[in-house]
Amino acid sequence: MASTFVNNLRLTELGTGDGSGTWGNTTNTNLELIGEALGFGTEAITTNADTHTTTVADGSSDAGRAMYLKYTGTLDSACTITIAPNTMKRMQYIENGTSGSQNIIISQGSGANITITPGDTKAVYLDGAGSGAAVVDAFASLSVVDLDVDGTLEADAITINGTAIGSIYSTLANPTFTGAPLAPTAGVSVNNTQIATTAYVTTAIGNADAFPQGTSMLFQQTSAPTGWTKQTTHNDKSLRLTSGTVGTGGSVAFSTALGSGATVAGGSVSGNPTTNIAATAGNLAVSMSGSIGNTTLSINQIPSHSHTFINAAPAGGVTNNANGRVGGTNVNQGTNNAGGSGAHNHNNGNLAGSISGNPGTSGNITAGNLAVGASTAAINVNYVDFIIANKD
Repeated sequence: MASTFVNNLRLTELGTGDGSGTWGNTTNTNLELIGEALGFGTEAITTNADTHTTTVADGSSDAGRAMYLKYTGTLDSACTITIAPNTMKRMQYIENGTSGSQNIIISQGSGANITITPGDTKAVYLDGAGSGAAVVDAFASLSVVDLDVDGTLEADAITINGTAIGSIYSTLANPTFTGAPLAPTAGVSVNNTQIATTAYVTTAIGNADAFPQGTSMLFQQTSAPTGWTKQTTHNDKSLRLTSGTVGTGGSVAFSTALGSGATVAGGSVSGNPTTNIAATAGNLAVSMSGSIGNTTLSINQIPSHSHTFINAAPAGGVTNNANGRVGGTNVNQGTNNAGGSGAHNHNNGNLAGSISGNPGTSGNITAGNLAVGASTAAINVNYVDFIIANKD
């Protein structure tokens, strides 16, 4: 009885009494072809061909037998590929690996066929119905209990729990989640419209550098906040604003200068006041003792004056016209003016004394030097304590 090849893998089926002395070789070949049918194969299409036929050889190696079959070649138009024989029933994964951006159309007979776009792969079923054989997309309608997708899932129509995914898409503009839904956590450097998980936000906030390391700031609290170190170099000091380079200075502590019972030291204020200072009306007591030194006035320093004198008549009534005298009559006469009415000074001598009390009248103190006596002032300024802390 002759051997046949009617099975779906086109393996040799020995007839009764066939293969005497060679059946072992035939069996080994069949096992190799089964392995081939479970593997990967490639088949080239003639350049720019519109049609192509893949015939699975009977009982010998053939790429068309592979479970995963990749077609290669260069096309300038769609190519219809017919898989023969048309009685073979089987599943295959077929990839369009051609160049030229053209579709391939998988056919087995006059029945339905499947179009595979460039770069895509489809799982197809050959129904082996003879001349009217059809090729069916095995995953055109697929029911999956659990599906994990790593990458991109493409499908024309997907139903989840009886609901078309298209109707679910219509509600994604304002979705409502319940429970604790999970999502992938992006890296901290990602800046796009990807969903930010709580893990991402926590990490981003922790890495935020709002204040560079070493920044100094004031805090109205005793301890520095987390991420900051309290500075203890400065204590009991006031703050000064500056438009230039910052620094420190002074030697008197804040509580000493502006605290309760702070002392204002006496001393002199040099220079002249820019305005007159009003004095309050009151009594002024002056006490003086001692003497002023003598001085001799010169003719120029005494007041201008003259002297009057009587010119007496001589006995006998003789007239002396030269002296203005007539007969024995006395005549009043005056000297010429003398003295310059000039100023003069006295030395200090041993004059001393003091002034006490308040001025007797109100008025102004003219510009000059001022003396300030030592006194105690209850300043006791209100304050709020701050600390300085540096960013870690």
